Amino acid sequence: MAHDVAALAAELTDMAAADHRTAVHANSDAPAEQLAWRRLTARHGDRLGEIMAEYGWPTAEMVGEEAARAAWLIAQHADRQLDIQRRALQLMRQAVSAGAAGPRELAFLRDRTLVNEGRQQVYGTQIAGVKDGAPVPWPCEEPERVDELRAAVGIEPFDEYVARFS
Repeated sequence: MAHDVAALAAELTDMAAADHRTAVHANSDAPAEQLAWRRLTARHGDRLGEIMAEYGWPTAEMVGEEAARAAWLIAQHADRQLDIQRRALQLMRQAVSAGAAGPRELAFLRDRTLVNEGRQQVYGTQIAGVKDGAPVPWPCEEPERVDELRAAVGIEPFDEYVARFS
């Protein structure tokens, strides 16, 4: 089992490294680059589905901090695989309740999944685009409470967050 977990940790971190290398192609003007990104994230999403079926949510206690963050990133980018995102969200929620995962990452995954379902997000973490040089978030359930909700899970205020995108 220890060897399996070490191999799993290495596999997850390798997948995240590939994700980081190719993420620039996610919104490329070149269809071939966008397609390559979609294929990679779909392959990774499929594999994360297998991992979750076998191991549950890969927590930091199980696979280490870096690999646990990699699993979250893979779930975050499985945008065309709502079943995978929903399963990750469910398992991650349980891990957060057990103190084995962070509420900040859970908030990002929750928003991402809600937006992918065509629903309003909670924490304002997902940006729809840029208008007049300012980032525009996807609609939020309670826009007047976004900063309060963000603070509760350890996310910086919305204005500080979007300043990074400008």
